[in-house]
Amino acid sequence: MLDPAILFSSVLNGLTTGAVYALIALGLTLIYGVLHIINFAHGAALMVALYAVYLLKDRLGIDPYAALPLVVAGMFVLGYALQRYVINRASHGKDENILLVTLGLAIVLENLALVWFKSDTRTIDTAYTLATVEIGPAMIALPKIIAFCGALAVAAVLFWIIRSTDLGRAIRAVAKEKQGAKLMGIDVEKVYALSFGIGMACLGAAACFLLPAYYVNPQVGGGFVLVAFTIVVLGGMGSFVGALVGGLLIGVVESIGGLFLGDSLGQMGIFAIFIAVLLFRPQGLFGARG
Repeated sequence: MLDPAILFSSVLNGLTTGAVYALIALGLTLIYGVLHIINFAHGAALMVALYAVYLLKDRLGIDPYAALPLVVAGMFVLGYALQRYVINRASHGKDENILLVTLGLAIVLENLALVWFKSDTRTIDTAYTLATVEIGPAMIALPKIIAFCGALAVAAVLFWIIRSTDLGRAIRAVAKEKQGAKLMGIDVEKVYALSFGIGMACLGAAACFLLPAYYVNPQVGGGFVLVAFTIVVLGGMGSFVGALVGGLLIGVVESIGGLFLGDSLGQMGIFAIFIAVLLFRPQGLFGARG
């Protein structure tokens, strides 16, 4: 029989990982909810953010957590510019073109990273990388606890923006009825770009929380975005609460699955849940039935 202390530790580790998954999925959910497209460049953008955190630490000595405002602001500007001046112009208003453009951006970004950084895996060292905190019978890595708290804090700020600000009301109006929002004087194209920028800013925050205990290479975003897509579908397409709950649930399932099946097979539980949701509740846990 499995030791309860080991199971407790596994659940805590899953929650800390799941919070970062949720933050990545929230950015994807926002982009889908407003623009109604799947951003295939999401994983490549996370990779760009991770390299930004790495370079700030390696070249300038800026701690990943201190780099949070810089990376978040930089990713917001990058996302705004990409949507406004590349995706919007190249798509000509057609959703299928947007999908192809974001896929093309992913390929370009990953290959540029290969040219500049090669295929080497890079990490950073900090004074707290190997530090642990005792929580009951479990020893949890300090960077994971910071990532958990930080991801939930960023998610709370995002919820506040969407629910309580003029920008958030404009985003919700455009997501609900684009033509009606235009008639009310809302600049829909600007809201699209701002939403894309905020979605990318979430990746900047996630990168700052990830890198003290993780690594970066040109292909690192692929695994995260696959899990993020699963979370978005699991929680309900366009549901922020669903993305948050789904991320935490997926993190726990992955951790417990790794405990029983090993790290290489730990994600089997994720896709088993994904298939079950598609079969029995295709709108997701918090999605509205179409």
